[in-house]
Amino acid sequence: MIKYALLCEHGHPFEAWFSASTDYDEQRARGLVECPICASREVAKQIMAPAVSGTKRTERAPDPAKVQSMMMQAARAVRSHVEQNFDYVGDSFAREARDIHEGRSEKREIYGEATPTEVKKLKDDGVPCAPLPPAPPEPETVN
Repeated sequence: MIKYALLCEHGHPFEAWFSASTDYDEQRARGLVECPICASREVAKQIMAPAVSGTKRTERAPDPAKVQSMMMQAARAVRSHVEQNFDYVGDSFAREARDIHEGRSEKREIYGEATPTEVKKLKDDGVPCAPLPPAPPEPETVN
């Protein structure tokens, strides 16, 4: 088996396995190799370093501080989007979410507070809901 790094005409990178090196050429000529993202059949091999049996690949662990910073930035962005675009309904979230789900209230995106018991009942009844990430501390206050 041989693995090729491939690139479609739209710049989408992907990998594919072939039984032999000639299989890629034959399958590409028959239009059987296509990009899994956009379905383009204009695909070319990328330059790859050969895989040498017995060599040890070392991967660096991501920097924990960088990962934490990225996660906090993502949580901040999600929370900001919800606060700017959804209706705040306070502690009547469970009732309002149920009313929207059952068609008794206008369909709209909401957020608010609910007890763990209320959330469990909503989920048990098929009412879609998810916790909002807590407001992360500002970057300058984190060690």
